[in-house]
Amino acid sequence: MESSQAALSRESEAGVEPDPVAFSVARLLLVAALIGAPLAFGAVITVAWVALGLVASLSLFLWAIGSVWQGRLDLIWSPLYIPSAMFLLLGLAQYWARLPFDRFETRQALLLLGADLAFFFLAAQLVASAGSRTWHLFGPTVLLFAGSLGLFTILQIVSGTAQIYGMVDTPGNVHFGPYVNPNHYAGLMEMLVPVAVLYIVGRHRRSSAASLLVLAVIATVAVTSLLLAGSRGGLLALFTEMTLVLALLGWGARTAEKRRLAKAVAATILAAMLLFSWVDSGRASKHLGLIFNIQSPDWVDSARKSLALDSLRMWRDHLVLGVGLGNFETAYPGYQSLPTDLWIDHAHDDYLEAAAETGLIGAVLILSALALFFRLAFQDLHHRLRSEGGWIRLGAAIGCCGLLVHSFFDFNLHIPANAAWFATLAGLATTGEQSSNARHSPWPQTRAAY
Repeated sequence: MESSQAALSRESEAGVEPDPVAFSVARLLLVAALIGAPLAFGAVITVAWVALGLVASLSLFLWAIGSVWQGRLDLIWSPLYIPSAMFLLLGLAQYWARLPFDRFETRQALLLLGADLAFFFLAAQLVASAGSRTWHLFGPTVLLFAGSLGLFTILQIVSGTAQIYGMVDTPGNVHFGPYVNPNHYAGLMEMLVPVAVLYIVGRHRRSSAASLLVLAVIATVAVTSLLLAGSRGGLLALFTEMTLVLALLGWGARTAEKRRLAKAVAATILAAMLLFSWVDSGRASKHLGLIFNIQSPDWVDSARKSLALDSLRMWRDHLVLGVGLGNFETAYPGYQSLPTDLWIDHAHDDYLEAAAETGLIGAVLILSALALFFRLAFQDLHHRLRSEGGWIRLGAAIGCCGLLVHSFFDFNLHIPANAAWFATLAGLATTGEQSSNARHSPWPQTRAAY
């Protein structure tokens, strides 16, 4: 395994200038926020998501200071900046024109959206454009975080505790790990697992069998905890990710590599299933089993059907501009057909909720952003997978795809911690490897001297 010092030395010899200290501090803050946000109940409480936004702002400030310090601006361009900026401007236009039902909710949604866009931008500027030393650290950091969080969750299940961290009560005691909702925990893990697994795959030629086994055990714990969440949307996302990995890596790979990949995937799945069977009390397997029983009345939750139809009616009545960003909760009582005393805050379908809030204009922007994402994330894979960072980028792209599938059934993108991870991984997945050296990237990188 190549040491970080050796990688740094090689980059210096290649003529790549070392980063300013401000860039390094900004990266540390970014990673600390990404790790801390899920631990703070997914950052759903006000103080947590406000702290997430403050860290994003401080990291942006440090990036600007670092650019001034080195005497130039190396801006990594992404076509995704255009629909993202236009979506933010749409929300601002709704707010200024007083179109939303509740302007306070729109202002809060704009703050959260701004923080997510900052994470996306910073991931491209500070991580995706960095040298190999940063990738040597980022891959194992994600793996260890996923494994540690998975182990914590499994121990929580085994101990039978009815509280988060043994001290925080939750409605119905259906919490999972540090999350109140098991589906949102699954949303986080389905993003982390592909990054962790493909980091291991990318290292198979540079690591000993013993170290690979340790890394695989850590990844297996993470996968097992995802299954134990009992999330059907999470299971569909995991199956989609596994299919993408096998399709992308199997196509164009040599026969020996295909066999090695198939063996690694099969061994990981078998180990995860064995651990799952040992820990599960029967709740998760029963819930996951519903996905294979199409005739069951519970195959698709009737509440989700009602929410989807109500969301479509809301969109129909506000077709062009929607009810206002962040205003689904406020507008929903006028469209509610679901018989319940509970207050409904989300549609359990991020796409329909976004369409209802931002109308046809927002839907077009989202579709264009998705088209750009898929084109950028999976282009030139043969060249990209020659480096360790390329494998992590592919894992980030597949993790984003998993959450995009899950978003048809839940509102993971409205959980601040999950949204921040999604934005960060999207920034990594859609930034090419050539961005790490300005001399080799006259476009799309813009370089402006002060």
